[in-house]
Amino acid sequence: MKKFSSIAAAILPLAFAFSASAAEYELLNVSYDPTRELYQELNKSFTAWYEKKTGDTVTISQSHGGSGAQARSVIDGSPADVVTLALPWDIENIQKQAKLLPENWQSLKPNESSPFNSTIVFLVRKGNPQNIKDWDDLAKPGIKVITPNPKTSGGARYNYAGILAYAKEKFGDDQAKTRDFVKAIYANVPVLDTGARGATNTFVKRRIGDVLIAWENEAYLTVKRFGADTFEIVIPSVSVLAKPPVAVVEKNAKEHGTEKVANDYIDWLYTDDAQKIAAENFYRPTSDTVKKEYAEKFGNIKLVDINDLGGFNKLQQEVWADGGEFDKILKEINASRDN
Repeated sequence: MKKFSSIAAAILPLAFAFSASAAEYELLNVSYDPTRELYQELNKSFTAWYEKKTGDTVTISQSHGGSGAQARSVIDGSPADVVTLALPWDIENIQKQAKLLPENWQSLKPNESSPFNSTIVFLVRKGNPQNIKDWDDLAKPGIKVITPNPKTSGGARYNYAGILAYAKEKFGDDQAKTRDFVKAIYANVPVLDTGARGATNTFVKRRIGDVLIAWENEAYLTVKRFGADTFEIVIPSVSVLAKPPVAVVEKNAKEHGTEKVANDYIDWLYTDDAQKIAAENFYRPTSDTVKKEYAEKFGNIKLVDINDLGGFNKLQQEVWADGGEFDKILKEINASRDN
């Protein structure tokens, strides 16, 4: 009995010290539209891993919406510890307008702060009744194309970039033909939702449109959820390489006392465990090991880097900014509909 008591006497202070040092953290991850399911799984796995490693508990809350609108919410005061948005421009806006993270944020993590890659594909109804095979088909008269608004949605900007990637292949540097091609496709868009998930709901639940231009993961998730007897995926000949970036909102995290756990969270997204979860949710892993393991899961497609199309900054200023090329195209389309 004395032996037991001596052992207990030795263990209890250690146990007390461990429990006393354990901490509880709350993180807010402000993300874009189609990542709900992905981060539900990632967060569950991370919090279990982190508690096992450190003894600390982490509760992660999520916010979702169009990427541009989500960036604006952080600029306007949303207390995000972490942002996981659709495109670098949105995080760059947070940096420039609110100074909540350092100028070199994109160089702080691997792969330009993008743990997973993606691209843009087409979702059509079973049997592909309109025989849609490539971007050309989206410009044909009578085809109803569903895509969100590139002024509010990061996914929509990638959709637009996908159109430009194909146009560059077909028309080279002929800007007039490229513009006519873009205009022909958007003339076929009956409704511009504010975010990618809203566009998916328009196509899937409201049954509007012949084809949805979608994130690859969103298209595969829709087929998985509703069945291959309802929808099909069409892989275009060329599309855009999407590298959705992540970042710690440094100023907020410091104020919340979460800077270390927020960085641990972002770093964990690059681990093989997280990469496998991403691949299972139809995001393209960047880990060489996991990439090889899931190579057959994704369609073979030629991917064009956004920088080969001028880069996001140039496209934002010239195409998607207020009064830019996209606004001019929409004005022309609306004028022709009114006549």
